[in-house]
Amino acid sequence: MRGAQTDAQQREKSHGDRPGPDSPFNRIGRWHANDRQAQGFRINSLVAEYRALRASVLRRWQQKCQLDAAAFHEMIRFNEAVDQMVAESVREFSSITERIRDLFTGVLAHDLRSPVGAILNSTRVIMADANLSATSLRATANLQRAAERAKILIDDLFIFARTRLGNALPVQPDRCDLERTCHGAVDEVCATHPDAHIRVKARGNLTGICDGERIHQLVVNLVANAVQHGSGPVGVEAIGDNEQITIAVSNGGTPIPARALPTLFDPLTRALPPSETRRASPGMGLGLYICRCIAHAHNGTIDVRSDQDQTVFRVTLPRVATSKPD
Repeated sequence: MRGAQTDAQQREKSHGDRPGPDSPFNRIGRWHANDRQAQGFRINSLVAEYRALRASVLRRWQQKCQLDAAAFHEMIRFNEAVDQMVAESVREFSSITERIRDLFTGVLAHDLRSPVGAILNSTRVIMADANLSATSLRATANLQRAAERAKILIDDLFIFARTRLGNALPVQPDRCDLERTCHGAVDEVCATHPDAHIRVKARGNLTGICDGERIHQLVVNLVANAVQHGSGPVGVEAIGDNEQITIAVSNGGTPIPARALPTLFDPLTRALPPSETRRASPGMGLGLYICRCIAHAHNGTIDVRSDQDQTVFRVTLPRVATSKPD
């Protein structure tokens, strides 16, 4: 409050700009948030402290000070200081809370992998038993499909938690035939959507250096998304030239609303509310986010174009992909 402040600095504060994030003043705000978090305070209690401080000081000010121009200026500076401290403390408190939640999500997803893996391995052993009755065989097949679906959801949740915690999505680039990858991804989707009509077109040199398993996951997510939310046949087109490889997945049906496009690849979002989708989605809204993470981890890009004719998701990858953090 005793430091000089220009009119421009005051305007920046009023617009919510963060003055000097590493200043001692802001460090105190972050320390206060860390302390209250460690003591089990909720964010409402944190804000209530500042509200009580403001009310107490202003009441004493009214009782003891003569409200001249100098006092009025000091009162403005005091309120600005409290607002700045509240903003910094809430920012830090929220960041800590989100990190704890993401850590919990990551640990949960990691620990769920083992029991689901055990279920899958057990169903494979049972399915190999030639003495199974027809009823037991159908029940085991249903259990296997459910476990495979649970594994996909857990893997997506695990990737989401890792990237939220600032970790790079791990990729292991190796020589890969992306035409074969696309056909394998389509076969996987057809196994769970036997009525889907999916055609694959490939041209050019589709051999590159990338993480084949991750690209397989990306194509599966895009094709499954097209089958789930589109209508009519789904097209998968892979084109390779000297420098890059492009994979485009297209479908007909209701176009994605323009308002949804800017956040379409954000986690836990959907293009349409459930009442407007052709079928209820079994996922968590992480599929397209995972696709973006995989594309970025290969130094590639992903975008979407949607109109009345068709919706096209296009992934562009360098022929020799070098991994980078998402």
